[in-house]
Formats: sequence, C-alpha cells, structure tokens
Amino acid sequence: MISRRIQWGIAAVFFLLGGWALIAPQSVIDLALLPKYRIGTPILPFAIACFGSQAVLSGVFAAFARFTRTTFLAYGIALLPFFVFDWWFTLVDPVFTPVGWLDAVGNVVMLALCVWGWRRAV
Repeated sequence: MISRRIQWGIAAVFFLLGGWALIAPQSVIDLALLPKYRIGTPILPFAIACFGSQAVLSGVFAAFARFTRTTFLAYGIALLPFFVFDWWFTLVDPVFTPVGWLDAVGNVVMLALCVWGWRRAV
C-alpha cells in the first residue's frame, strides 16, 4: 500500500506543475521564462500548454499504474537528464527565472520518492 501512496506523490508533482502549465500557460511564461524568451506569438502558450498536458498524462500513469521496484528504479534513472536540463537552462544558458527552479524542485521530490519507493517495494 505504501507504494501506491508514493506513486500518488510522484503523480502530484505532475498534476501540480503540469496542470499549471496546461491551465495557465501565460502565467508560466510570465513567471518562469526570462523576458527575451517571452515571444509575443500564439505558439509559445500553445507549446507550454502542450507540455502541461503531457505532464498531466504522465501523472495519470504514475497514479494508476502498478509500480514495482524496477519501475521506481527505472523512473528514477530516467529523471537524471532533467537535472542537467534544469542546470543548463538556469545557470549555463539561462532561459528560466528563479521560478523556473520549481521544475528542479519537482524533479528532486520525484527522485526522492523513487528512491523511497524502490526501497519499500517488494
């Protein structure tokens, strides 16, 4: 039963951040992207909303699939490149404002939950 709760924790990150991007893409643009990347064409809110919809869909899978120990391990390993992405586009070639670090915080939470799930799953 603890694995299911851990999965819902992972799903919550997707639902929260992805839902924000899906429902209020302009808010994400205004708060998380540096001014030079806030282009005034309709494609950017569309792209952010698409990103959000994919995250929400990932949350549905995280919430309702049956995670095994291997699932938690594979998911945790799959998260690692996202840390490079967050680091690169916040510090090396900045695209994100400090609010953009919310993505990294979400990834840290999900990675910690994957480690916990991996340890607890049978």
